[in-house]
Amino acid sequence: MSTAAQVVRSEWTKIRSVASTVWTLSLALVVTVALGMLISALAKNEFGGMGVRDRLSFDPTFISFAGTGLGQLAMIVFGVLVVANEYSTGMIRTSLAAVPQRGTFLFSKIAVATVLALVVGMATSVLAFFLGQAMLGDLGASIGDPGVLRAVVGGGLYMTLIAVFSMGVAAMLRSPMLSLAVLMPFFFLISNILANVSATEKIGRFLPDQAGSRVMEVVTPIGDDTPYGPWGGLGIMVLWVIAALAGGYAVLKRRDA
Repeated sequence: MSTAAQVVRSEWTKIRSVASTVWTLSLALVVTVALGMLISALAKNEFGGMGVRDRLSFDPTFISFAGTGLGQLAMIVFGVLVVANEYSTGMIRTSLAAVPQRGTFLFSKIAVATVLALVVGMATSVLAFFLGQAMLGDLGASIGDPGVLRAVVGGGLYMTLIAVFSMGVAAMLRSPMLSLAVLMPFFFLISNILANVSATEKIGRFLPDQAGSRVMEVVTPIGDDTPYGPWGGLGIMVLWVIAALAGGYAVLKRRDA
């Protein structure tokens, strides 16, 4: 067995043996699906009272993903704990002593965690869509409608990329508390403010979550002038993820454990 394969196997053993892996990923699925169902049910009840403009912008697919904003909180925690827990416990010294090739160590850990996040993200997206459409009833969309399959697949990819971005940030900051203290305000406060204030909205739309979430939209809101499409937005998010991983690798390579 090659060294890389041995490291991947070791990282898989470490990740699946930590209780936080199960509860964070489970929470991401449950919260996203449950909140999406609730918002979908509320949207159905309110549809009759909507104005013409709101009805034209009504996006049943995107509504079923309404829980993603909160569900991504658990994905952020998962990404941070996967990488930064070893720093908080001191196990990072043992890990690097066993695997002195730091790039192999870091990217094996991230590869295993990414596969887990992808499986859960895709399952979450599929369940959120179908159960959300069930709540919407005759207002719902079909998986075969134009753009819907792309949105469902994109929803799973979005959740995965949120987790991987968090892994990169955690590798740079090397502390669970510090990483969460940076990521939580960034995604749940700063990003939303920048994207919804007229003076900064053109900057905010290029932040990872604002750009990436476009892939889940099927109906473009009236008056929207965003200069990229669904896959373009996800591509911007991928660039953010690559930058975070590159930063994490640079810090791990240059600094002592």
